[in-house]
Amino acid sequence: MRRWALAIAILAAVLFLGAEAQAVQQGHQTERISGSAGDVLEDNPVGRLKVYVYDLPSKYNKKLLKKDPRCLNHMFAAEIFMHRFLLSSAVRTFNPEEADWFYTPVYTTCDLTPSGLPLPFKSPRMMRSAIELIATNWPYWNRSEGADHFFVTPHDFGACFHYQEEKAIGRGILPLLQRATLVQTFGQKNHVCLKDGSITIPPFAPPQKMQAHLIPSDTPRSIFVYFRGLFYDTSNDPEGGYYARGARASVWENFKNNPLFDISTDHPPTYYEDMQRSVFCLCPLGWAPWSPRLVEAVVFGCIPVIIADDIVLPFADAIPWEEIGVFVAEEDVPKLDSILTSIPTDVILRKQRLLANPSMKQAMLFPQPAQPGDAFHQILNGLARKLPHGDNVFLKPGERVLNWTAGPPGDLKPW
Repeated sequence: MRRWALAIAILAAVLFLGAEAQAVQQGHQTERISGSAGDVLEDNPVGRLKVYVYDLPSKYNKKLLKKDPRCLNHMFAAEIFMHRFLLSSAVRTFNPEEADWFYTPVYTTCDLTPSGLPLPFKSPRMMRSAIELIATNWPYWNRSEGADHFFVTPHDFGACFHYQEEKAIGRGILPLLQRATLVQTFGQKNHVCLKDGSITIPPFAPPQKMQAHLIPSDTPRSIFVYFRGLFYDTSNDPEGGYYARGARASVWENFKNNPLFDISTDHPPTYYEDMQRSVFCLCPLGWAPWSPRLVEAVVFGCIPVIIADDIVLPFADAIPWEEIGVFVAEEDVPKLDSILTSIPTDVILRKQRLLANPSMKQAMLFPQPAQPGDAFHQILNGLARKLPHGDNVFLKPGERVLNWTAGPPGDLKPW
């Protein structure tokens, strides 16, 4: 009862004092983020790098999208929108000799099941085929074996190309991508599917759809903790405990009857509106550490409660995650109520003020058309910060590092 009383008191204080944060959002007079984060968010990558976009046959990209337009709407769609953005971006160069980076547009997640989930099984062969093509027809891959190339790989476990962690770990990153920079949604410290130098990005969440569900900014946040999604995945984890490493199951088992927690497997039509009425939004891991909930929470000003040990968050050098979110260890999920009710009201209000910063929201989105400071520009900023290339990027004449015949036998078959 004491915890409930504390939470009710916090809600009352947030509702009473929250006008301060809402006024900030309405007037765009946001609190400047301390440290370098605010500066990074305002970086303009134009003029700091040039990108050459390989013109691949349509079977690697546009033909796949034409066959199944659903690829535009799922959470893996960043690879498509990044391609579209670069085609008209001011950083694009048509002269490969002056390029700092080379981009290979391969839509590896645009092979969908009837239910709309991407199948990763053809992805390694598709990627190998594209690399063989650019290595044969252009000289730039061979001079660095991809060290000045970047690829967008938004699968569950990035360029390991599998949706089950155990099998992804067994596969490892596609050997031909070992020297390239990977732009991927997956990020977990000390994991074989996250190579050094990767740029971790947010998953795609449809900006127009979220915009259509905005409610008045002065709407009270009357829900303390909010979550909608699976707690168990009985079809893929019938014995339980493997899915989300048991963290989601623990949320349900400990708090399904707690009046402070509005949690359910239902996904109501008011989902976006409910997030805007909530103080805390749970962002637990699922099969992978990441999900669109993190994007939705930031966009809707709901403090993200991140439950995913060792997660590497999107644009960690540009977004002050420690200041806007709450991190809860997976083993501490049973104490979630006491953790959240113990956060002082002034800390909650500060997090809400920071979340109200338009730049914070923009950095998590892939809008059409692109806008200053958005996720596209954050990716370019990440690439620009890697320049100039070091001496180890370009190989000596005749030198080879990559093993073109490495990997599972199935990956070596023609695509």
